[in-house]
Amino acid sequence: MSTHRTVSDLMTHSVVRARPDTAFKEVAKLLVDNGVTALPVVDEDDRPLGVVSETDLVHREAGRPEPAGLPGLLDVPPPESAEERTTAAALMSAPAVVARPEWSAVQAARAMDQAGVKRLPVVDGTGRLVGIVSRADLLRVFLRRDHLIREEIAGEVLDRTLGISADEVGVKVTDGRVSLHGSVERRSLIPVLMRLCEGVDGVVEVTGHLDCRTEEAAAVASHEPGRLLP
Repeated sequence: MSTHRTVSDLMTHSVVRARPDTAFKEVAKLLVDNGVTALPVVDEDDRPLGVVSETDLVHREAGRPEPAGLPGLLDVPPPESAEERTTAAALMSAPAVVARPEWSAVQAARAMDQAGVKRLPVVDGTGRLVGIVSRADLLRVFLRRDHLIREEIAGEVLDRTLGISADEVGVKVTDGRVSLHGSVERRSLIPVLMRLCEGVDGVVEVTGHLDCRTEEAAAVASHEPGRLLP
């Protein structure tokens, strides 16, 4: 079968991280200096507790009193201590939604979509941070070249998995869109073939123009004089 790129293949392995007591200004400096928009907050065992992003910092600043003084102060509830409200622990979104290195890009994308986040810390079997994967990382799957997609469908899906030759089913790939044309032995193979092609890395959509040889043969036989159908 084909080998799909996993989260481990797509993620950033060297991760900038913060501790719960990392101060606001240090978090901002880490983001700017490393050219990232978010970073995981980890405990003493390097297990993610949450994620702090540029958005979290902006929200915190937006909640500060108006520089003009009293009008803004009247609308702002009494704040926590300065230390409590300016640490990564207070700023972060928690708990952390995480991914595993062996996940497929589809699994990671679904987790991001369900949680409404743009990135996932990646943890090993012990829950320790080993990387981070973003939406941009997952999109790299769809930058795969058309000829590589076609080669995988023709070689892995059609030939080795389903035993269908290139003479039976042809494959055309344009900008990740797969078009299948030809004939298969049984109609039940068509949805199986379509699903397998949809699972190939880089495929955007699959359309099929496929006939079924068994049913065609039966239809012809039913019109041949003197021939009995099984």
